[in-house]
Amino acid sequence: MCRWLAYSGPALSMHELLFKPCNSLISQSLHARQAVSATNGDGFGLGWYGAGTRPGLFRDTLPAWNDANLRELAEQIQSNCFFAHVRASTGTATSRDNCHPFRYGRTLFMHNGQIGNYQSVRRELDQMVPAPFYDRRLGTTDSEAFYLLALSLGLENDPANAIRRAIDVVMELMQKAGATEPFRMTAAFTDGTTTTAVRYSSDRKSPSLYFSCGAGITIEDCTVRMHPGKGAVLVLSEPLDEETAGWQQVPDGHVLVASAEQLDIKPLFS
Repeated sequence: MCRWLAYSGPALSMHELLFKPCNSLISQSLHARQAVSATNGDGFGLGWYGAGTRPGLFRDTLPAWNDANLRELAEQIQSNCFFAHVRASTGTATSRDNCHPFRYGRTLFMHNGQIGNYQSVRRELDQMVPAPFYDRRLGTTDSEAFYLLALSLGLENDPANAIRRAIDVVMELMQKAGATEPFRMTAAFTDGTTTTAVRYSSDRKSPSLYFSCGAGITIEDCTVRMHPGKGAVLVLSEPLDEETAGWQQVPDGHVLVASAEQLDIKPLFS
């Protein structure tokens, strides 16, 4: 399974979160602590909001721990909203187009998990995506297919509801195909202002998902320090350090919605 983090708040150097903590995302690419697969070496990706009209995107197929360009970029890029992802393939090819995050217009999406028995529903799932969105499909992953399906269901305007509807579509396809493997996922979506993150599984064994919030972030002695207040939110697959009090788990079957002024967590399905 993949590892990822989503940050929003005061402008922050990517290097602070990707490299400096004791359990940084780069460390997790080699030795994830709360994943089925400890190694996430099938590529990586960054997505960030800057001066452009759409978010920047940098993805490659090298392992994150072995790419000098990643460190160089992370040291130079500061953003008030960025996504970072290290990939462990669940069966599709290791290619740049299959690396997360994915981008559509002003939005970014990334995912960890797997649609059970994906090959048995892949064709039908692709057919559920309307042409204007399917025409943007570049890779072969279930993650990208889910993103495009959710976009067609209103992801840009009502993310939680669109993700809920997309899950319903996928589960119906799996049931019709007689899928025996579960559907498990965590996912994050943003338009640069509001971030929506979901933790879901069909068998109540969702991948891990945590968050921490405050007024800003400082990394001291490899430990993440959240400043008191509000305005900064970090959502991620697993904690970046050993300070357990600083990290809260998103409950299974819940959706987190975070903006500069507010953070809400509620059941995905009422």
